[in-house]
Amino acid sequence: MQSELLRDDQSRSPEERPRPERLRTDCPVLLSERLVLRAPHEEDIDALANLANNAKVATMVSRMPHPYTVNDAADFVRRTKQGGIGKCVYAITKADNGLFLGCCGIEPIDDGTVEIGYWLGEPYWNRGYMTEAAHALIDMVFRTRDIDQIDARCRVVNIGSRRVIQKCGFQFQGSAMFPSLAMGSLVAVEWFRLDRKTWMSLRSWGGMR
Repeated sequence: MQSELLRDDQSRSPEERPRPERLRTDCPVLLSERLVLRAPHEEDIDALANLANNAKVATMVSRMPHPYTVNDAADFVRRTKQGGIGKCVYAITKADNGLFLGCCGIEPIDDGTVEIGYWLGEPYWNRGYMTEAAHALIDMVFRTRDIDQIDARCRVVNIGSRRVIQKCGFQFQGSAMFPSLAMGSLVAVEWFRLDRKTWMSLRSWGGMR
């Protein structure tokens, strides 16, 4: 599911790469009860490196290296500004104090589908933050984009991520093998999909946190 969140866009020339102002124009800051989702910036680099340099995180995100250094974090922030990672990459932060918790984002697959990806630092697991962030991101996607469905993927061993996906109303589609940068091998993943009709019936998100 996080397959495209950290993808490098080296195949494009500098002229072809989206400019930062174009990239973010339809990626508004998102607010929820406890969170603010906004563009990553330089002040996030140390916290990003600290949280991402964790095998429990990296082995669940297909394109995250391990070990993960400050230079990796700085490069990540730089590439998000240049449009070299994906469309609408967000830093997940706490609304009350701005604390950096992790990242999420979307990547277009085709004209009618985007894929959602995310990761959260281990100290913030099991508090409902990721489900809350995913709800905000999903709502933005369906309200502002003419798409039919959102896809998500997770490793079969990632019970926490599967719970987030299911709480957001995604339906299981199938299984496959997918490359993991941190593992250096293929890993088994599950593929899920949320369509617009299902989202419309769930968008109050009542009782789903």
